[in-house]
Amino acid sequence: MRKTGLIALLLLLVCGLPSQDGNAQAGKPDWQTTLRQELPLLGHRNWILIVDSAYPLQVSPGVETIETGEDQLAVTRAVLWEISHTIHVRPLVFLDAELPYVPSDDYKNVNAYRDGLKKVLKPYPVQSLPHAEILDKVSETAKIYKVLVLKTTMTVPYTSVFLQLDCKYLSDGGERKIREAMKAAGER
Repeated sequence: MRKTGLIALLLLLVCGLPSQDGNAQAGKPDWQTTLRQELPLLGHRNWILIVDSAYPLQVSPGVETIETGEDQLAVTRAVLWEISHTIHVRPLVFLDAELPYVPSDDYKNVNAYRDGLKKVLKPYPVQSLPHAEILDKVSETAKIYKVLVLKTTMTVPYTSVFLQLDCKYLSDGGERKIREAMKAAGER
């Protein structure tokens, strides 16, 4: 009887343990490892988003969301560093047009964030669009291209950094030359 009770207790303990799959990320690589593994596969038209805590979980099959558990500026800095060390892509940076209007009275750390973000993004041209327009661009892209979303611990609205990847070895001027040559040759 005592042996049966011990076996029952062990079964209860084993069955009551939390699952090691799903969102617990046990056995899954951390976000930096995932980024390093996927970055060589990503190309122009793919997006990498570094987002605040309330960014919605998108259900399109092309969207992969990873919880980083880290500071947004640190994640942004790390992602840009990784991209800068690739041979094939460069980031086109988009920010929410609402960010400059987030009141510092309501969000004490927003000024420090804006200043830090300006320093991190200094080497890059930045485009600002209304949040809804950026989400529409991302949603449309996710129908046929990969979008990697890195969620951070940020709790200030409109702070997400949207990186549309572009070809590093073909400049806008180079693309224009190709299009002009095609037009001159009668091609579409």
